[in-house]
Amino acid sequence: MPYTKKTIGAYLEEQVKRLPDHDFIVYPDRDLRWSFSEFNERVDHLAKGLLATGIGKGDHVGIWASNVPDWTTFMFATAKIGAVLVTINTQYRSFELEYLLKQSDLAALVVIDSFRDHNYLDTVYELIPELRTCQRGHLRSEKFPNLRSVIYLGQEKHRGMYSSRELLQLGSQCGDERYNKVKASLDPHEVVNMQYTSGTTGFPKGVMLSHYNILNNGYYIGDRQKFTEADRMCLPVPLFHCFGCVLGVMAALTHGTTLVLLEVFDPLLVLAAVQKEKCTALYGVPTMFIAELDHPMFDMFDLSSLRTGIMAGSPCPEETMKQVMGKMHCTDITIAYGLTEASPVITQTRTDDSIAQRTGTVGAALPEIEVKIINPETGETLGVGESGELCCRGYNIMKGYYNMPDRTAEAIDADGWLHSGDQAVVDEDGYYRITGRIKDMIIRGGENIYPREIEEFLYTMDGVLDVQIAGIPDEKYGEVVGAFIIRKEGADITEADVVDFTRNRIAPFKKPKHVFFLDSYPMTASGKIQKYKLREIACEKLGIKDALFDEK
Repeated sequence: MPYTKKTIGAYLEEQVKRLPDHDFIVYPDRDLRWSFSEFNERVDHLAKGLLATGIGKGDHVGIWASNVPDWTTFMFATAKIGAVLVTINTQYRSFELEYLLKQSDLAALVVIDSFRDHNYLDTVYELIPELRTCQRGHLRSEKFPNLRSVIYLGQEKHRGMYSSRELLQLGSQCGDERYNKVKASLDPHEVVNMQYTSGTTGFPKGVMLSHYNILNNGYYIGDRQKFTEADRMCLPVPLFHCFGCVLGVMAALTHGTTLVLLEVFDPLLVLAAVQKEKCTALYGVPTMFIAELDHPMFDMFDLSSLRTGIMAGSPCPEETMKQVMGKMHCTDITIAYGLTEASPVITQTRTDDSIAQRTGTVGAALPEIEVKIINPETGETLGVGESGELCCRGYNIMKGYYNMPDRTAEAIDADGWLHSGDQAVVDEDGYYRITGRIKDMIIRGGENIYPREIEEFLYTMDGVLDVQIAGIPDEKYGEVVGAFIIRKEGADITEADVVDFTRNRIAPFKKPKHVFFLDSYPMTASGKIQKYKLREIACEKLGIKDALFDEK
């Protein structure tokens, strides 16, 4: 049996009893720190404030924000009242946000003012014009009929929105009777979190994850790093990803580990946070670790407190791993692999694994999870050294895709096995190596991108007859998006036109880095487009080598 059958809220309250004055959430650049008891009190006030405004059990609450301090407060407050927190990618633009607001049936949207060059409030008012004239909490939107509230995550007041400060104050004045009744009604197998992952058939799918899924996965992830309450984890990855909210927050919660958070990734702030808070663990994708190692002020910081952490999202170069273990003192750094649909981690290396195992494999299966390699054509289970599709089964498998039963049935077979779409091989020690992709996915610096979604978007552009999206090798990000376009007869669209069309309508990481105009596509005899040949065309035109696939 997995480690716990508690809900996330009940687990937090248990840790409050055990470690009331122990640091749980720390923002070193703000000099803000909440102990377990202080954080739990804040969570309770926000949870009661949400209940008082009509948000309750089963409601979907979206959060569109960077790692600001009250992101985690909303995560635990919604969990305690049985609402479902829907995490929204900070790089989304109006095109993606509109889709998500509709598909997820959001009852409430929590939003900050802006992220980098994108004004969130402008986008929200543009999509929901009724906000400018409605009473707070009584929104009636023609486009989004389920949406009742928009909450501004901050102190300022904005037309038609509650502020998080108002909800905290409101909740502090409410009694506990209704709140306790709701908490007592919760079941760990109920959905608590919904994360959107792009799909091979077009638009993103809402992955429904339960308390049982992510709390247990977080425990085993932390266990692989040998976490205790003596550990302090520096977390510079986004909380809207499973990397942040499960590998980070849930692993810390279950081990009493302190979370040292950064609002956005900045290599200098990471180095400063590790030194100031004497962090013992550090998370990131390989490009983050490389940016930290290459920072001109790297040698000025004392990182000797570091011991472990997680590098995930894309393959780690061996030289980078050696530098992280040597120069950054992360001798016990681990590698993790998984899918959002698997809560997310399926396999992870151990703290005493060799450099070869940490760079050449994605580790061994976590406890209580079954993993197998199958022939994708026949379903036959394959043996050591045989390449096939990686599948897994266990407590960690999602409840399904929201309102997409057909897609759920495609991902999880009748025997409960989740099909990853990744090609893998296992060695005699039970360590897995990802060798390719069965599905057409691009991984750009840890962000999963599915071509079909971008193809459908670019089809709406004037002058485009046909478009295919494929991954192109890139030294910094591993892969970037390449668009291969056949123009309509008489159309004279250029690469600059395509770049301009995508500028403010899709997330920056999905934008094509390279655009090629072709007269036709390479095809199989049966008429299927050969995307690997499009990749080859791009490499030839750009004069680059394909290190990712040359070795396969």
